[in-house]
Amino acid sequence: MSQILYYLREMLLIAVPAAVVFSCFWPYRKRALQAMGLRTSPWREAGLILFLMCLFGVLAVTLWPVYWMEDSPGLWGDIELLVDRPSLWSNVNLIPFRMFGDYWKDLTRGGGFFTVLNFLGNLAVFVPLGFFPALLFRGATWRRSALVGLGTSVLVEVGQYFLMRSTDIDDVILNTLGALCGFWLYLLVRRLAPRFTQRFQVEVRHGRETGNSAPAPGAGAGQL
Repeated sequence: MSQILYYLREMLLIAVPAAVVFSCFWPYRKRALQAMGLRTSPWREAGLILFLMCLFGVLAVTLWPVYWMEDSPGLWGDIELLVDRPSLWSNVNLIPFRMFGDYWKDLTRGGGFFTVLNFLGNLAVFVPLGFFPALLFRGATWRRSALVGLGTSVLVEVGQYFLMRSTDIDDVILNTLGALCGFWLYLLVRRLAPRFTQRFQVEVRHGRETGNSAPAPGAGAGQL
């Protein structure tokens, strides 16, 4: 439990300032939308802020430099390790599903808690990256959610290589699967509570977007 709270704290350290900065630009965003004859609902704007917080929270946890952690040689020590690493492939795994074999070995040796925590963590942190694009943007498909998860995960793994953290193709697989789980969660929520998901939708009516749930006769409804 303490490990989960630690990661949540690290996420909030970056996610909250990101949300504050986004909110500061809201007046400019509102004027720009009005100039284009557009308007979105407060629910949608809240959803955008939550999506932004989740995105920056994921980047904060996955791209946290090693030299900020305990028992680290510090920034310059990590740079020296990066330059003098034994080979270009140190801490790199490009063999798919290799990590799953390591998970199984850990489970059989009694290291179940941290193994399950790591496995579920790689899935859970990317669930919002599949859920919110489907909830907020037009043309929601599982391919779009998978692409968001895949692209973000690849960016993270490449960044971790230069931060002296492990780079693993299996993390990309798990992260992408987590984004797909987010899309499936959206489908479930839409089926069980369609009125709730409609709150985050915008209606296109004569070039204007409103937060109303019921479209006018002859008007097309959709998501921005």
